[in-house]
Amino acid sequence: MPSRLAFDRRHALAALGSLALAPMARAQQAFVPGQPIKVLIGVPAGGTQDVLTRAIAQQVRDSLGPLIIDNRSGAAGRIAVEAVKTAAPDGHTLLLGTASMMTMFPSAYRNLSYDPVKDFIPLLNAARFELALTVHKDVPANTLPEFITWAKAQGDRLSFGSYGAGTPSHFLGEMLNRAAGLQMVHVPYRGSTPARQDLMGGTVPVYFDTVGGAQQMLPSGRVKVLATSGEKRSPLMPNRPCFVEAGYKDVVATAWFAYYAPLKTPPAIVDKLRAEITRAVNTREVRQLLLQNGMYPIADGSEALLKTMREDTTRWAGIMKAVNFQAND
Repeated sequence: MPSRLAFDRRHALAALGSLALAPMARAQQAFVPGQPIKVLIGVPAGGTQDVLTRAIAQQVRDSLGPLIIDNRSGAAGRIAVEAVKTAAPDGHTLLLGTASMMTMFPSAYRNLSYDPVKDFIPLLNAARFELALTVHKDVPANTLPEFITWAKAQGDRLSFGSYGAGTPSHFLGEMLNRAAGLQMVHVPYRGSTPARQDLMGGTVPVYFDTVGGAQQMLPSGRVKVLATSGEKRSPLMPNRPCFVEAGYKDVVATAWFAYYAPLKTPPAIVDKLRAEITRAVNTREVRQLLLQNGMYPIADGSEALLKTMREDTTRWAGIMKAVNFQAND
């Protein structure tokens, strides 16, 4: 039978070992200022999400370090979400979540592999935006009523593009179908960049883009913007009507971009990230750049973001049920 001395010695060694391992465990979750922070974005490069993150990156370089955009397109953005869900909770991997990923997909997919509320820590809602009905220049309509008349005559031979199945871009088209009695067929793209290319090239005649994306295409002369999706006219396109104004009171869609950290990221790191990104969004330079690109800076904190997520999840679930939509897992 071991002596009391040997028993105490083993416990003392075990305690010393635990003390030695504790700093190592803390170091694994320590935020290292100056070390790159990857921001995963679920669409191909070139979209407004890149614009937002690059603008913020310029403002936080000195306080946090470089923000590196990592475009992980595929599976409608779910690849990026999964990567952040399983990333080390040390503040060096973040997700730029969208309304689609965090409030629409829970209803769209039967077997979604993540829970937007339980699997992530919300940092802040950085920006929101509206969408626009955008058509190729050869579409014989210059107003929304003219478009509705023309689209009805096309029946189900008319297709509309979106920047992804189960996104606000997709369901804005579905809402207009229901409200106006149209039969447009949905064509999903993997992000806004390829959809815009096909719209300008005439491959797809109709595309529900962000207002900022539509603004970028207008100077080409290849597209026309016929209406926007807010509850009133967009201040970014005051000469275009909104659907509500034209009599389609239920055709309203706004979306947003928000930053998230992996679950179990230490509170001190979360607070630092939230404070610095919020400060960046509120700078004059970032606010002006966002407005120029069709986004409204908001910088809502975690509680406001969670409230938005709950409300939007309920709203989009109702719309999906109404159109009988179920995404392919």
